Amino acid sequence: MFSAFFRSLKREFSGYNSKKLLADMMAGLTVCAVALPLALAFGVSSGASAASGLVTAIIAGVVIAILGGASYQISGPTGAMSAVLVGIVAEYGLQGVFFACFAAGVLLLLAGIFKLGRLISFIPMPVIMGFTSGIAIIIAMGQIDNFFGTVSEGGSNLEKLASYGRLGFHPNMQAVLIGLLVVLVMVFWPKKWGAHVPGSLVGIILATIVATVAGMDQLAVVGDIPKTLLLADRLSLGGLSFTMLENLISPIVTIAALGMIESLLCGASASRMKGEAFNADQELIAQGVGNILLPLFGGVPATAAIARTSVAVKSGQQTRLTSVFHSLFLLASMFLLGGVMARLPLSALAGVLMVTAWRMNDWDGIRYVFRRKFKSGISQFLITMLATVVFDLTVAIILGVVYSAILYMAKSSHIRINFSSIDTNKLRSVDGKPPILETSGVAYITGPLFFGAVDEFNHRMADMPNYDHVILSMRGMPSVDVSGAQAMLELCESLKSQGKTVACCGMTEAVRSYFDRAGITELLGEESYFWSADQAILDLLDAEIME
Repeated sequence: MFSAFFRSLKREFSGYNSKKLLADMMAGLTVCAVALPLALAFGVSSGASAASGLVTAIIAGVVIAILGGASYQISGPTGAMSAVLVGIVAEYGLQGVFFACFAAGVLLLLAGIFKLGRLISFIPMPVIMGFTSGIAIIIAMGQIDNFFGTVSEGGSNLEKLASYGRLGFHPNMQAVLIGLLVVLVMVFWPKKWGAHVPGSLVGIILATIVATVAGMDQLAVVGDIPKTLLLADRLSLGGLSFTMLENLISPIVTIAALGMIESLLCGASASRMKGEAFNADQELIAQGVGNILLPLFGGVPATAAIARTSVAVKSGQQTRLTSVFHSLFLLASMFLLGGVMARLPLSALAGVLMVTAWRMNDWDGIRYVFRRKFKSGISQFLITMLATVVFDLTVAIILGVVYSAILYMAKSSHIRINFSSIDTNKLRSVDGKPPILETSGVAYITGPLFFGAVDEFNHRMADMPNYDHVILSMRGMPSVDVSGAQAMLELCESLKSQGKTVACCGMTEAVRSYFDRAGITELLGEESYFWSADQAILDLLDAEIME
């Protein structure tokens, strides 16, 4: 594994020169401009602090990038992760977040070592879209108080939303105006300008200037930004216990699962964008190491971020040094602009997150599924989205995958069997041979023969014409399980007991292997297996003639 990693590094930096170095530096500066407001916003929205989000982006940008599975990944705090963390903070405090981050990092590291990166391929796209949209809703709901300057109570976003009925909803117009200003700047900021200066950064700067000049003294602000990477609030190893581990098992699994999903999806997307290979298992190792280290500095869980990664690729990124430079620029901002960032209105950051939440949705994919009226895809999307909002994120993913599996099995259970008599026109004529037996026929089986299709298989085979020679064509049967093999064995035994001749043709290697283990080959004999139905027909007729 490590030898392959070092070989990939060697290829990545082959021919590296000052021109590529400058390109990495400029791409890193561009990514920093995008990452700075997001890091601050996600730090606050996670229930930690803006400084915690900034430290996360800096540490992750260096550690995970150096160890990562591709040259282009940019990691840091994300909206999806902040949606998970705010609930953990409310129930277990920051130490709970730090401990969960550490433990989730261990799980991610183990997942990479044991090469579990391909598991992401088992999550259907509508489920991922529903998951992402659900997270977007959670992020937006979590920013209502900051955006409107209101107060709510409750351990979850739904409880907070319900509390407005009791506490009342009294917007702070200063906060609303600042939040709307940021939203409008981000929405109407020209795309060609955004390639150089992101609208989120412009919006926050403009909002801060307006708030300062107008004397808006009723705004909640970010607060002090410490000029250190080692925050006062960080993981205390002395406070770790098995009791805490037991209480945090579900959040730990959620963070690890989310880290895997986001990072691997980001890698796969950027891989297509740049035309470069992506090592999923190495990426999981990098994410694991990064998340183990982050809480020791006071950072929150990090994942690869598609927005920052795509900006890096589009900005001319050459190697993973782009991510390192983006971290160095963020570090410089912490020391040089800490005083300015301390005065940033929380409503401005909330505006950034509101627009980010909207843009998180895969609108192209959603429109495609709904316009094409893919009923299964629509139901997968809606169920996963609602489950994400109402339940734990891990539960939502599991529910979406299980529901998708049930749908697939339901569709696959419709096995098709067509019966056809022998077409004498397709057979060679040989002098002296008797006429083709009219009671010979072929049963064409289409679809996987598994436990869900056994009943229909038996029902259809019961309607088979009274053939003396039965040829089972399985070219359209890609797979079989134990239940299916048992059903096929019982069919062959029944036909043989009636004195009928049975032959099989067109089997895949996997199906043939199951038939061997199920005793079907022993029952029929090797001579009863053929590549095509025509071969089987001719051989059976030859045997009939010799008799």
